[in-house]
Amino acid sequence: MITKEDRNLARKRRHLRVRNRIEGTAARPRLNVYRSNKHIYAQVIDDVTGSTVASASTVDKEVSAEVQNGGNVEAARKVGELVAKRAIEKGITTVVFDRGGYLYHGRVQALADAARSAGLQF
Repeated sequence: MITKEDRNLARKRRHLRVRNRIEGTAARPRLNVYRSNKHIYAQVIDDVTGSTVASASTVDKEVSAEVQNGGNVEAARKVGELVAKRAIEKGITTVVFDRGGYLYHGRVQALADAARSAGLQF
């Protein structure tokens, strides 16, 4: 029987494989996604300096006021739009997408599509 811990360990291994290939720079930072059962988080990270340029999540007041459940596709869309808006305000238009070891499906895909439609290129 596959347990929850086994699935998360496999996700972390996939994430490390992806992180060996991609790196965020000042010109093209990394858009990282983390999702839990209740919330979804997105960060735009410059790996050269090790700093977060912009972030958004369903815990933010702007998003939590609009959605009741932070763990669904609609909430992921709102987070994608918000992180794109905040990144563009900081002068970032192109990013490298880091799906965090998750399948590009459902909430992760909704966040990415919303960020693209809000103006980010990746």
